[in-house]
Amino acid sequence: MCKYLGYNYTSLVFAPYGDHWRNLRRVCSLEILSSHRLREFEPIRADEVCIMMRKLYRSSSQKPTIVQVKPMLVDLTLNAVMRMISGKRYYYSGDDEISKEEKEKAHQFQDFVTEIFKVIGATNVGDYLPIFRWLGVSKLEKRLISLQATRDLFMEELMEELKVSMKDCSLRKQTRNMIQVLLSLQKSEPKFYTDKMIRSIMMVILAGGTDTSISTMEWAMSLLLNNPSVLKKARAEIDNYVGHDRLVEESDMSNLPYLGCIIKETMRMFPAAPMLPRESAEDCIVGGYHVPKGTMLLVNLWAMQNDPNIWDDPTTFKPERFEGLEDGYRDGFKLIPFGFGRRCCPGEGMAMRLIGLGLGSLIQCFEWERTSEKKVDMSEGTEGLSMPKAINLVAVCHPRPTMLNILSQL
Repeated sequence: MCKYLGYNYTSLVFAPYGDHWRNLRRVCSLEILSSHRLREFEPIRADEVCIMMRKLYRSSSQKPTIVQVKPMLVDLTLNAVMRMISGKRYYYSGDDEISKEEKEKAHQFQDFVTEIFKVIGATNVGDYLPIFRWLGVSKLEKRLISLQATRDLFMEELMEELKVSMKDCSLRKQTRNMIQVLLSLQKSEPKFYTDKMIRSIMMVILAGGTDTSISTMEWAMSLLLNNPSVLKKARAEIDNYVGHDRLVEESDMSNLPYLGCIIKETMRMFPAAPMLPRESAEDCIVGGYHVPKGTMLLVNLWAMQNDPNIWDDPTTFKPERFEGLEDGYRDGFKLIPFGFGRRCCPGEGMAMRLIGLGLGSLIQCFEWERTSEKKVDMSEGTEGLSMPKAINLVAVCHPRPTMLNILSQL
């Protein structure tokens, strides 16, 4: 899998520690996912949240409506991330006016993104029993080879289109998307900023920054529906600080600490990446076991964050456990949903901005209820890049009367 999805072990996620990996990390941290760059992309995220609010309002303004929550979050997240990456949306509603060519591109994009999430969560028996690799290419590998070709063709066409657009002087004053930032750097360092390297970084951001955020928001909404007192407290916090005359903004997040606690507690109970792969750089002893250099280890993040020896009543949803801790919640490696150390996720800032804004807006603008007296099923699924719900969330939604004036103007 690493060979095909990770550009033969040269992408940020799969490259071994060394000069090449350090350079990729530097590019992501300083050029693509820095606080300055993320602030530039804030209008994109805000616009996509407004689009989601408008769709919800139109479908539920007349009467309470049963909503499939995950498809709504998929549209929000993938459109926001792809607009930051390429400046284009790829998930459209039925009333969007788009050309046939745009529609075909959107379908192509949606198909290969769906396939990426499926194969990343798939198990390859050859990884555990090498003899099966010697016997020939497995079905999974054939899928990966096909997916690699489709993905690269799509990204190559997209990059060529953006290269042409960058020559248009009238477009140069616009905020550059991530690909355009890297293409600009390519002019001064073409040997390092190759098309292949740019494609690999964009695919890492797309795969790592979408499914995980979608999963976290769906788990959070499920937990809130099962704990209406927490939902009520979060809504009161937003009402007290933001009010009813405007929508919540990313700049409000620092003044909404309880909302932050809800997100942290969700990531503690249901980490998007429950097993973190790591490779031993040297021979070492872990838990009394000798681990040779080059051994792949899986850090059981879920077990650490749900360990009763570390957490008081870990199976209970209690956002209050993080109140007053601010950034100190990481102390002692108790909560590390984005990993830790050199190879921690560089997209944490982007994820927390989008999750906070999306979740805060849903709480502020709409009333949410379960479809029955029975609690939302919190069983964990097995497919996909992250840890998804086994049964997708379905909820009853209707606009809050105090927000009707704002929602009607979206």
